[in-house]
Amino acid sequence: MPEPIPFSTALRERSTAAHSSSETSGFMSDLMQGEGSREDYVALVAQHWFIYAALESAAEAMRQDPVAAAFITDRLTRLPALEADLEFLIGPDWRDRIESLPTTQRYVDRIDAVGATWPGGFVAHHYTRYLGDLSGGQFIGKVMARRFGFETNGIGFYVFDDIADPAAFKDAYREQLDAAPWDEAEKARVIDEVLLAYRFNTELFEDLARAKAEAAA
Repeated sequence: MPEPIPFSTALRERSTAAHSSSETSGFMSDLMQGEGSREDYVALVAQHWFIYAALESAAEAMRQDPVAAAFITDRLTRLPALEADLEFLIGPDWRDRIESLPTTQRYVDRIDAVGATWPGGFVAHHYTRYLGDLSGGQFIGKVMARRFGFETNGIGFYVFDDIADPAAFKDAYREQLDAAPWDEAEKARVIDEVLLAYRFNTELFEDLARAKAEAAA
């Protein structure tokens, strides 16, 4: 009888197509290939602030949950870095100059909902964001630094000073996913929530492209 597939492997395999769709969206592709502007990058950072404010607020609420707590660590916290990036990119009045796009607000509302009531759903969003930041996000940060002449200011979001070995950290995270005490039905729900998170991400890029086109009209 074949060995059962580890949950982390099943999760990665089920979400590969959704992940690829998100990464190759027109807005993000333009930004990575040098066709997007500094203003496009700033717009993306601003939307990240709303998302991570919700996610890290949910993390505080979930610290007492026996399953979710295993995934929560201050080494992943991104909000202070995002705020420093926005101050550098926009200025000290950045809070008054940004607003969430429609998809971002739906994304935030979903994180708020699962973060208050459903540990598995919280972990799904936590996994999607932070393991992405430690994977492709590292490449994005390097490209943005080269493209716009940033050093640390402006790309602090992508710098994880407290994680010396991202690959080892991700391996340990996947082991925690495999150890989570979820039955098959709950695992399926978590995978569906990861797919929803990727869909939000793809639709956010579409929102950003639409807002850019409307501003240029």
